[in-house]
Amino acid sequence: MSDLFKNSSSKPSATHYTADDIEVLEGLEPVRKRPGMYIGGTDDKALHHLVSEVLDNAMDEAVAGHASKITVTFHSPTSISISDNGRGIPIDPHPKYPDKSALEVIFTTLHSGGKFKTGVYETAGGLHGVGLAVVNALSTSLTVEVVRSKILYTQTFSRGHATSSLTQSATSKQRGTTITFTPDPEIFKDNHYFDPALILKMAKAKAFLFKGVEILWKCSSDLISEDLPKEAVFRYPGGLEDYLKDLLAEKSTLHPDCFSETTTFSQKSKIEWAVLWPSREGEGFIQSYCNTIPTPLGGTHEQGFRQGLTRALRDSGEKLQLKRTKDLSLDDVCGDAVILMSLFIPQPQFQGQTKEKLTNADIARPLENLVKDHFEHWLSSHPEAARALIEALIERFENRLRNKQNKEVSRASVTQRLRLPGKLADCSDTQLNETELFLVEGDSAGGSAKQARDRKTQAVLPLRGKILNVANATLDKMKANQELSDLALALGCGTGKHCHAEKRRYGKVIIMTDADVDGAHIASLLMTFFLKEMTDLVIKGHLYLAQPPLYRITQGSTTYYAANENERDLLVKKLKGKPQVGRFKGLGEMLPAQLKQTTMDKKNRTLLKINIQSLEESTQFLEKLMGKNPEARFHFIQDNALKISDGPFD
Repeated sequence: MSDLFKNSSSKPSATHYTADDIEVLEGLEPVRKRPGMYIGGTDDKALHHLVSEVLDNAMDEAVAGHASKITVTFHSPTSISISDNGRGIPIDPHPKYPDKSALEVIFTTLHSGGKFKTGVYETAGGLHGVGLAVVNALSTSLTVEVVRSKILYTQTFSRGHATSSLTQSATSKQRGTTITFTPDPEIFKDNHYFDPALILKMAKAKAFLFKGVEILWKCSSDLISEDLPKEAVFRYPGGLEDYLKDLLAEKSTLHPDCFSETTTFSQKSKIEWAVLWPSREGEGFIQSYCNTIPTPLGGTHEQGFRQGLTRALRDSGEKLQLKRTKDLSLDDVCGDAVILMSLFIPQPQFQGQTKEKLTNADIARPLENLVKDHFEHWLSSHPEAARALIEALIERFENRLRNKQNKEVSRASVTQRLRLPGKLADCSDTQLNETELFLVEGDSAGGSAKQARDRKTQAVLPLRGKILNVANATLDKMKANQELSDLALALGCGTGKHCHAEKRRYGKVIIMTDADVDGAHIASLLMTFFLKEMTDLVIKGHLYLAQPPLYRITQGSTTYYAANENERDLLVKKLKGKPQVGRFKGLGEMLPAQLKQTTMDKKNRTLLKINIQSLEESTQFLEKLMGKNPEARFHFIQDNALKISDGPFD
């Protein structure tokens, strides 16, 4: 039996798998090894998630009634401090680790904190006891200052380890906790620079979420601008109603009064909401929070809230004897509404450490009934506003229904009444010359593009990776390829000899890939498909290439973009000082606002139109580059390699 545990060879190999191959990560090593498990990645969003973790802990003190003031200090793009006047992190020895203070345990040990023990916090955003430890693990330097019993205690950390002992340095009249940290460029690479405007917005939103808290914003003087003040104070006694009025300050609404409420339900649970319907369609959105944590992916609280609004409005419409009220769906009622809701519950359950979705199964039904009762009461108390709102929603519903029927009739021949690809985010406009279809690589880039697009005129179809090279593929392979089938179905103009550009479903077809070599390769494969299988569409000038930037250059509060290294170097030379240069890893790494501004907004973008002067020459060129003969491709590269300039399509 003991022979089973003897190594047959001292040399490792692919088939030689022993106990030596099992790695045990200790302390905070797992966080540095796999940061995506804890903060969702290493991009800009993940970087700012570190700020959220620290700010959320300060907010938990405020919500628990122990803090009334939080200060966010932006020292530089790589350094930020967040302080509160709460109880202060405990500094006495931890009973399980008597040689360490509780503070050191919190910052160096996963799953440690005051959110597990009943009675310390009734409601809290930090649940897993990993937030502050993760921030420490992913920071080159982190300093904690705690004032308890008028004594100031300080300890420093770096990359998950304590770099000093807890020291008692002075007396202070203040109280609370201050955390100052610098993210680690080894982890975040070119993404380790904070966006002050984003953090300012984050701080302001937190102030709206809890009426009793005051949040102070302080920013380094060399970074301030009109949109980025040196100092600001955020305090909103009206809570979400103030937030909603701030968001819709310059927009007209279907009714003047805001439907807002703060109420308790169940045991130790509370919900606050504010709802308005803008006059213009397409301006609706929902922002939901749980224990002040944003939940951009929604969850059971959003589900119950939407159901409650819809049921109340249907019942009120029937009481007013308004026809077709019962046909209104959740999207008809809530799709054009601006909804802000903030939930506080003792034991929230989130999807993942990044907490983007609430999953408490027992929340939806109580919220649905609660919101339904309150909204019905609000509608009955505002009969004129109720009638105007319901009639407007019914009118919009009927208009959408007519437009859908007209679109189905006008496109029936090209779609053959087939179901469009599931991943296609279609546009609402039926005017052919106004519409555009963006072809993007992968779901990540597709998600950014869908948020950045003009929903009226721009459609987005995500494709999975590098599509089939149709220049050397058989007809059977092409027919069996799901990505190409989805693409042909979405365009609806046929393929091969049956391709007729006038039957296309969109005015422009825009290939939008990453600005690097891999993106250029994918664009080449797509152009090959269009030239060979949708020749008529290319000849008549309906195919385009988007031009996303490869670099982002930031100086102070101003951001510039460069398509390639040459543009980057020229721009850096023109700017005074030392600007911060970041390289986009792909479209999925770009914020939707950045993608819209640089690549999709018709006012700002640059498109390259694919033109064919000679179909015969283009076909021969295509065969040389993408066909089955590798020798022809090799000779072409030899003859033209030195002629290539910076930029994948130069």
